[in-house]
Amino acid sequence: MKLLIALCTALLMACSTPSKQDESKYGASVGIVNHTARYIHSATVNGAGGANMDAWGAGIGDVCCASVPTKWYPGMQVLVRWNMPENGKYNYKEKIVEVEKYDEPGTIFMHFFPDDEVRVVVSQYASWSPMHPIPAPKKPSSQPVQPR
Repeated sequence: MKLLIALCTALLMACSTPSKQDESKYGASVGIVNHTARYIHSATVNGAGGANMDAWGAGIGDVCCASVPTKWYPGMQVLVRWNMPENGKYNYKEKIVEVEKYDEPGTIFMHFFPDDEVRVVVSQYASWSPMHPIPAPKKPSSQPVQPR
């Protein structure tokens, strides 16, 4: 009888124990997408990134690697740092950005918009693909490109 009680207790405890959150990660390539008229000299997400993105440019994930959770979770944040030179001088900025929801692993893309707005998405699709979560940048006909 004691064995039966112990077994029932163990089964009940196993049912009440919360399941462990998936903490697996993978090395994601990093891409820069520029929705501004300004040149981006460099950009990183959690320390991984690249350089030299022209105004209105849409890059591929060709720099390796940022460690990214295999599964998205609410409140997931990354540190984005970038340098958009002004008048020939480096102009470094950084911001904590929430990663937008994704359903499957892919490349991590940093999207830069005017007024230091930054969005970060994970996608299996290139930044110019119609399947990418954020439409590709388009240069407005009235917007001049600022020199490097």
